[in-house]
Amino acid sequence: MLPSTARAQATGSSEFKLDPAQSTIKFTLDTTLHTVEGTFKFKSGHLSFDPGTGKASGQITADATSADTGNKGRDKKMHQEMLESQKYPEIIFMPQQVKGSVNPQGTSQVELSGVFRIHGQDHESTVTLSVQRQPGGAIQADAKISVPYIKWGLKNPSSFLLRASDTVGVEIHVTGEFVSGTQH
Repeated sequence: MLPSTARAQATGSSEFKLDPAQSTIKFTLDTTLHTVEGTFKFKSGHLSFDPGTGKASGQITADATSADTGNKGRDKKMHQEMLESQKYPEIIFMPQQVKGSVNPQGTSQVELSGVFRIHGQDHESTVTLSVQRQPGGAIQADAKISVPYIKWGLKNPSSFLLRASDTVGVEIHVTGEFVSGTQH
């Protein structure tokens, strides 16, 4: 088996590696009383793709057990009843297709299609990323998505007095670098 750099050059593919320490996931859930804000941490991420065909593979993984809203009681309920994070400790995106390319300068729009695995279920999804090359070769990408968490099998946190939206707004910021290939 060829090392990843040699394999990428042989197949004409590119590989992007995410830096979890420099990447963030923020979420917001609107309710009748207030807006709940929180974060998740990334565990890892890599994306391989063929710039010619757009075919992609890899895995981007968030730590479901890291979900934090700053309220211990709410977080305990979120982990035990909604996310069931002890049973489903990871939220995974498995890319399958990339549309667009990253310009050498300025901002580029790239569509990344694949499968989200959350709470043990897979959901096809497309994310539009705003991608920018940084000085020194780093790549930053940002996306805003709306996750229909109830439709995707998670429990609705609404109660008699509190009504929650049926979607969660998610803001994703990733930083990483191309580690092999043509860097498109």
